Amino acid sequence: MTTRRLFELVTDEGWSISPYVWRTKYALAAKGLPYESCGVGFIDVPAIGSGGFRTLPILEDSGRWVGDSWAITAYLDETYPDPALFSSEGEHALALFFEKWLAVEVISNLFRICVLDIHNRLRDADKAYFRESRETHLGQPLEGAHAERERYLPALRKSLLPMRLTLQTSSFLGGNSPGYADFIAIGAFIWAGAVATVDLLERDDPLLEWVGRCLSLYGGIGASLALPGLGRPGRGGA
Repeated sequence: MTTRRLFELVTDEGWSISPYVWRTKYALAAKGLPYESCGVGFIDVPAIGSGGFRTLPILEDSGRWVGDSWAITAYLDETYPDPALFSSEGEHALALFFEKWLAVEVISNLFRICVLDIHNRLRDADKAYFRESRETHLGQPLEGAHAERERYLPALRKSLLPMRLTLQTSSFLGGNSPGYADFIAIGAFIWAGAVATVDLLERDDPLLEWVGRCLSLYGGIGASLALPGLGRPGRGGA
């Protein structure tokens, strides 16, 4: 019997909170590959597997260990080629370009808007590490970034225009069916939407229809998590 485990970053409530983990969960679901979810915190990562990993997700598949979401996609397509996550080298290159664009134009703003909300949802054991590392990155306290978040919301919403325009003529970024670019993007929306204590998108944003389609994929794996930042009921107060 195949033993497959996915190590994923979880909050104090035990729900997954990483855009890179979520894109991997969608990739596994697209290939119909079951797995055991192993929730860990930031400080647990160095002890996983051989101890050589520094980030999540980490996949263990019948004794083989693979870290990094892109390395995992390559491993999955090599080991379980049907269906393929990428139909060609060109599609892979475009997905990589899309990831870079999303990181620069969208995730950077999502991070600043949600950084204190993320901290507040973490396990107590992870909070000191998260605060120190993220404040070094930001150059200011988490509370300072939080106080400025309304300033970043208009830029965030404007930056999503290329996605809105693309989705005017197709159901998914991948066309009539979802592709890995959809997994990259919905992973970011789930990551931020799960913790955000402010509406990330306006209530009439057409992107919400695409979000709903992605959340309903593969038996609704994305719909299993409440997303208050995207107008869905939250898990308790914030």
